[in-house]
Amino acid sequence: MTIYIALLRGINVGGKNIIKMVDLKQMFEAMGFCEVKTYIQSGNVLFKSNEDEELLRKKIEHEIEVTFGFSVIVILRTAAELEQIIENCPFSEDAILEAELSSEGESLYISLLTHTPSQEKIEYLGSYKSEKEEYQIKGREVFLLFRHSIRKSKLANNLHKLDVPATMRNWKTINKLAMLAKAMES
Repeated sequence: MTIYIALLRGINVGGKNIIKMVDLKQMFEAMGFCEVKTYIQSGNVLFKSNEDEELLRKKIEHEIEVTFGFSVIVILRTAAELEQIIENCPFSEDAILEAELSSEGESLYISLLTHTPSQEKIEYLGSYKSEKEEYQIKGREVFLLFRHSIRKSKLANNLHKLDVPATMRNWKTINKLAMLAKAMES
């Protein structure tokens, strides 16, 4: 069976789209998935399934809407893909450390996309780049390095212009999810 990580977009933020993790876990179990685990309130679910990613994504999004009464974008990655994301980080440890020292919180984020954006949209996003932030797009991931707060970032606020459904997680969360997924392999 494949280990998947479902990353839900925009739940439990600002009092909107509230889903308790215990309820989310129960929903995944009721759908027949194995070894379901949740991690923090932002909507990260680890589980095992033999189903195809695109079919799974649509099935989970549908079930969330039926169960909780609102629609949510779900991004899926396998445990192996999460490992690749970590290995493919384009920023050096020194650059990350330097950014963290000048940042008002986390400095490295990953925007996970459902599919690769068009070259035209990627080029358009470049107009939001500044000396305070860097980004690199590698396939279905946008690696973002902020030297100040993500909250003040024009780049982060304009990622939606890639016209691809996405959700964002900080580097610490990505690494923790990879560690939890690795523990499920045995």
